Amino acid sequence: MAAPKKSRGPAGGQGRPGRSLALILIAMVALTGGMFLADQPTPRLGIDLAGGTSITLKAESQPGKPNAINQTNMDTAVGIIERRVNGLGVSEAEVQTQGRENIVVNIPKGTNSQQAREQVGTTAQLYFRPVLSMAAGGPTPKGTASPSPSGSPKPSASAATGEKASGSSATPSATATTQGRAVTGALTKDTPSPGASDDPKASTTPPAAADQAGTALEKKFAALDCSTKAGRAAAGANVKPTEPTVACDSTGEAKYILGPSEVSGTDVDSAKGAINQQTGQWIVQMEFTKGGAKKFQKITGRLAQQQTPQNQFAIVLDGEVVSAPYVREALSANAEISGSFDQQSAEDLANVLSYGALPLSFKEQTVTTVTAALGGEQLQAGLIAGAIGLALVVIYLVTYYRGLAFIALLSLLASGILTYTLMSLLGPAIGFALNLPAVCGAIVAIGITADSFIVYFERIRDEIREGRTLRPAVERAWPRARRTILVSDFVSFLAAAVLFVVTVGKVQGFAFTLGLTTILDVVVVYLFTKPVMTLLARTKFFSSGHPWSGLDPKRLGAKPPLRRSRRVNARTDHPKEA
Repeated sequence: MAAPKKSRGPAGGQGRPGRSLALILIAMVALTGGMFLADQPTPRLGIDLAGGTSITLKAESQPGKPNAINQTNMDTAVGIIERRVNGLGVSEAEVQTQGRENIVVNIPKGTNSQQAREQVGTTAQLYFRPVLSMAAGGPTPKGTASPSPSGSPKPSASAATGEKASGSSATPSATATTQGRAVTGALTKDTPSPGASDDPKASTTPPAAADQAGTALEKKFAALDCSTKAGRAAAGANVKPTEPTVACDSTGEAKYILGPSEVSGTDVDSAKGAINQQTGQWIVQMEFTKGGAKKFQKITGRLAQQQTPQNQFAIVLDGEVVSAPYVREALSANAEISGSFDQQSAEDLANVLSYGALPLSFKEQTVTTVTAALGGEQLQAGLIAGAIGLALVVIYLVTYYRGLAFIALLSLLASGILTYTLMSLLGPAIGFALNLPAVCGAIVAIGITADSFIVYFERIRDEIREGRTLRPAVERAWPRARRTILVSDFVSFLAAAVLFVVTVGKVQGFAFTLGLTTILDVVVVYLFTKPVMTLLARTKFFSSGHPWSGLDPKRLGAKPPLRRSRRVNARTDHPKEA
């Protein structure tokens, strides 16, 4: 009769626990190294812990645009609001969507909250301004001629080709091209000088005052440095539409002197990104309102007679030039801008043009201001609560499980390292900020993680009570404990996912942390707790059932060994068979 084959333990059994331990240790080292390489040794703190102002805005549809609330427009609004907040000189401000209709703006401490509320809560203005002069974005060196009200153009930078705009009017199809880094032009008789405007309602300025204003603007233009965030924020700040101004482009590589606004964003009826069927390139098509078409025809008709760069008009959003095409012929109701566009850039510019500025109007729902002192107190209270919870878990484990508590504590330490490093790395990666509800989620996770260890330990004890020795008990208990742990963690993760989806605001921090730690619980139990238990089962302290090991057969009420009882039964039954 052939000898029975020896059964093998389950995957990840007694033979190779070192592989699993090596894998999780490499992961912890890599995450810790990445945390320091990213210069993010601590998690980013939310407003309620670090101090600052949190503003929640709710999107509202504009009249005639019932389907305006969509992901594209919300993303466009986030980008514009983020640029406004950064224009205040704020560092590490967070602007993100929550749900379908909400945008949350978190502004750290040290910022004027009232000024921030005015910036993020109002719909910006979009203007079309004639370009009077243009230069490279850096400050003009001393001794270099600056633009003046009269005279010939004086070069200050090399010309570069950019976007091109074309359109239709009562005349044949007209064409216009954007110039990038172009020469600095002088103001001519046919070009509106600083202080002038075609708007009959605009205030008139005496010649002497106009000269003084022009001189001040030229000095500001010469000193303007668009390569810095502070310079771009200062350009065009607090300037009325009827006044000339200086402005930077979105890259900071060019700066402009711009005349008074002659067409506003409200004069644009619609705009969309499309593919030119002849060239196969992406373009932006614009349509103006009836009144806007007349204004646009007037400005492009005049600009078409000028020399570069004074034949350009700048599309200015929040004081920043997003495009500056130049005109060859008068345009009217329809126009298109073409050039080095891809689909994303064409659609972004179309969104800006179509909605004037923010694609949606927003209603301020909540404003929460937390001082740095209060934030520090809340963080300290959260840490104390976490320490108390951890201490209670440790006391329980040591009292009831004795030596097994050592394995549980090592597993909690591994889980803590993975949680901390991931929270630190997720801050710059996806904007995760540790707020007070997230701290609560981490505290709850201590109990969830400890519960997984308890399930496994109890299964091992059940096997020992059945009369098995420790090493077989560890392997036989694992499949049963594994199923229970997976079901329990799946329920916890499902609850966290539902909570994250259906809620907004800080509650999402609790849900996200709970879901993250639940996933890490599975990882730690599989790759750390089980292999460590397998290795320690080979030691004399645990395998001999030491009273302090937590696995003493006598204390557990173990039955006689199964192998011995089977041999006795076999010897007793054998004579009867004979």
